[in-house]
Amino acid sequence: MNGWLGSILHVDLTDGTHSVEHPAAATYQAWIGGKGLAGHYLYPHATRSWDAPGMPLIFMTGPLVGTSAPTSGRMCIMSRSPLTGTIGDASVGGSLGIELKQAGFDGIVISGSSQRPCGIEITPGSVLIREASALSGMGTGELHIRLKDKGAVATAGPAAESGVLFANIVVDGAHCAGRNGLGLLFSAKNLKYLTIKGSGRVPVHDPDGLRQAREDIFRLIAASPVLLGELGIAQFGTGALYDLMNNRRMMPTANFRQTVFAPAPSMNAAAYKRRYMPKRSGCRGCHILCKKVARDGTLIPEFETMSHFSALLLNEDIDVVTKANSICNNLGMDTISAAATLACYAEMEGERLSGERILSLLDAIGHGHGIGRELGQGSFRYAAAKGEPGVSISVKRQELPAYDPRGAYGMALGYATSTRGGCHLRAYPISHEILRKPVATDRFSFAGKARIIKIAEDCNAVVDSLTACKFVFFGASLEEYAKAFTAVTGVETTTQELMRAGERIYYNERIMNALNGFTDADDDLPPRFFEDEGSSGNDMRIAPLDRKEFLRTRARYYRVRGLDQKGMPVSEKAAQLGLQWTA
Repeated sequence: MNGWLGSILHVDLTDGTHSVEHPAAATYQAWIGGKGLAGHYLYPHATRSWDAPGMPLIFMTGPLVGTSAPTSGRMCIMSRSPLTGTIGDASVGGSLGIELKQAGFDGIVISGSSQRPCGIEITPGSVLIREASALSGMGTGELHIRLKDKGAVATAGPAAESGVLFANIVVDGAHCAGRNGLGLLFSAKNLKYLTIKGSGRVPVHDPDGLRQAREDIFRLIAASPVLLGELGIAQFGTGALYDLMNNRRMMPTANFRQTVFAPAPSMNAAAYKRRYMPKRSGCRGCHILCKKVARDGTLIPEFETMSHFSALLLNEDIDVVTKANSICNNLGMDTISAAATLACYAEMEGERLSGERILSLLDAIGHGHGIGRELGQGSFRYAAAKGEPGVSISVKRQELPAYDPRGAYGMALGYATSTRGGCHLRAYPISHEILRKPVATDRFSFAGKARIIKIAEDCNAVVDSLTACKFVFFGASLEEYAKAFTAVTGVETTTQELMRAGERIYYNERIMNALNGFTDADDDLPPRFFEDEGSSGNDMRIAPLDRKEFLRTRARYYRVRGLDQKGMPVSEKAAQLGLQWTA
């Protein structure tokens, strides 16, 4: 094989054993790698409880990882989500994926549960399970410092040990596998860390062909103002979106009761640049370097964190946002869900949280103290337990990120149909509704959005399987990456063939969710978006979503996706994609 190494490591923490599987080439070609291959391994266990010993925690790279293909340093982590009960996955950067490939493996499937806290250490030819009781209670930052000499480091922090349902896995102390609570699963296996140090090389079929594909991708990235422009992501990080969302009157404010935040001009990415004078950083294998790090090593928040810890909580202190980000990273918990849960709590209590109160509540959540234990279950469970479920702004129990769907109707549909709960990255319609890439669409219309969302979900499933960074696709396309895939693997592949694989990967996720009881009732939005107007003004009305039109568009999406009227898989469609489904 080329690109793929043909080896999957299986580790059983219950009996402390490991083995190596060598999948058939056809398996790799059907699922690509990353998210696709992880879903293939998750499927036989899909209906198990997330905390059952047999539920695997899967780390999977793609064929481009470890090569010179642009942004090829990412990997997928997948299991069943403790927060949502859906399939749970995250694309994460850092060096873990590259080190895993250089250690000789395409992926790791971890099952079982250790009797005592442990760590897994992987090097070429060696897989060791170490006793790690002494590391219990440590934050992810301290763990990374202690373990970084062992190579790439993945850890879970105190939040996972405290049972927080939105606990993260943190890679290299800075890159979060977030949103779905995979850190809690990491900790439930009594796993405190995973380290990998490799030394090998990933074989490439056609180095000259890869070089040409790489040049084409770089050329398109260079021409993208969103990526490398004066006000783009390379200069300001994802925070470059902050002013844009506010100006489009779709910045979630006061727990989505408003959509404009008046202090935004003093809380934007330029303000962080003045305040912290950050340097550029990023994932291995990427030249965009969208992460920003202050001179003292403090991580500058990403856009969603920047927005939710300011506008969503009506907080006007930029230092509080940065401290909140640091607390969440060190405790190992998702910033979007943490901030949204606090916003839900603040609305229910009729309280405007001070900066000090925000930080103290985060600490209480991460350590499971007092009210923090209840808030650590996420906004949906907290609000439902108090008899006010509508105050939780979530889909499939996962809190929504920093794009109000009343200002972008494709995003409204994308939130609802996402297989991992409220998520902007499954289809990312912001690219065409706001950034006008690859073409502009009317953000206040559902017209055409059903097919657009379906195609984007398939495309992003491919991106997360190769694996690459979604930001690159503001400039490049799957056409260039199909050439890179062919050059690396030697498997002649077209864009259409990759998209067919993406459709298979996404449909497989719909099947796994259906097996766990998810239906059209779960592909929906909170009532607030259909009942309340956003912050209209400047000759722009942010009207409530038309529920009838939303439901008609969702029905069209089901037809395009090959689902029945209840959003359930269809056996004929499954068979066309090489999958199995029995209603």
